[in-house]
Amino acid sequence: MTNDQAFRGTTASFPTLSIITPSFNQAEFLPQTLDSVLNQKYPKLEYIVIDGGSTDGSREIIERYSDRLAFWVSEKDRGQVHALNKGLQRATGDWVGWQNSDDFYLPGAFKSFAVATKRYPYADIVIADIVLVDEAGAPIRDVRYVKPTYESVFAEGMLLANQAAFWRRGLHERVGFFDERYNCSFDYDWFIRLLKCGRAVHVREHWGCLRHHSQTKTSVLAENFAKENLAIRGGHAPSGLSVAYSQLRRLALTLAYGDIGYIMRGLRRRTIGK
Repeated sequence: MTNDQAFRGTTASFPTLSIITPSFNQAEFLPQTLDSVLNQKYPKLEYIVIDGGSTDGSREIIERYSDRLAFWVSEKDRGQVHALNKGLQRATGDWVGWQNSDDFYLPGAFKSFAVATKRYPYADIVIADIVLVDEAGAPIRDVRYVKPTYESVFAEGMLLANQAAFWRRGLHERVGFFDERYNCSFDYDWFIRLLKCGRAVHVREHWGCLRHHSQTKTSVLAENFAKENLAIRGGHAPSGLSVAYSQLRRLALTLAYGDIGYIMRGLRRRTIGK
């Protein structure tokens, strides 16, 4: 069944969806982010933009979109994690996701997500695949995931991406909000907590794009990520056995998808050290 067939003639089956964009001084990329959300034309969308008092023209950009936003603010805050929590506290949708102000969704992502919620009514977390793009938004390569579990993410790290992930808002009552102690790995802490109490599914489609540029946190703060990841794991590194098991599970599921070419490309990148 296609996405269009699933909802032909009605939007009553669409779940309400809250999307939060934390923003600070990324005016160069912000319009593409905003357009990628609003151009989904999702009928039950609540879009919340929390800007940290940008001085590069971001506020003016957000103002141009204000009539299509459920809420927006531009004021000094304590950083990205605080901005996300401010957004979460305002969110009222059945489901929630966030998109950073330098990343963007792909066309049709929200409709595919809505179909997935009907196909997997037991799911609390729905993830899909992403595309890595360069500063100009041109594709570098795709990243394909498998169904994440608490154990696999604990062992290997971020085996999913917020650029293509949504969760039930009801989980907030069980896990709270983002932990401001973590500046780099707050997303790892967040998803590992969600996965500890929620059931996840993976949809084999590309829903979002992660932009790689010179100011991306993962480009400049690798040591901080490692320290925070260790703290999130309670100060204990995962055992070699648990890492090997998770890697074998991921390989087996990827092979079951028939993605042999994707595996071979990954092996080639490892061989040349990328």
